[in-house]
Amino acid sequence: MTSTPAGRRIVSCPTCRSDSVFAPQNPFRPFCSARCKNNDFGAWAGEAFRVAANAPHADDEPDAPGGEPH
Repeated sequence: MTSTPAGRRIVSCPTCRSDSVFAPQNPFRPFCSARCKNNDFGAWAGEAFRVAANAPHADDEPDAPGGEPH
């Protein structure tokens, strides 16, 4: 991230890595354009971004209602 002499912060667009002005005048911030913002949203909606998680163990499962505890 850098600042210009006018005090505007310049950041790297998360989608295309080009320079993007991070200021209220840029309605797409931190993205450089509507295209990059929509591409990122489409990736989230399509579940391209995921957080890794371990499969639950059998001991972590709740007991069945009315069942015997393990």
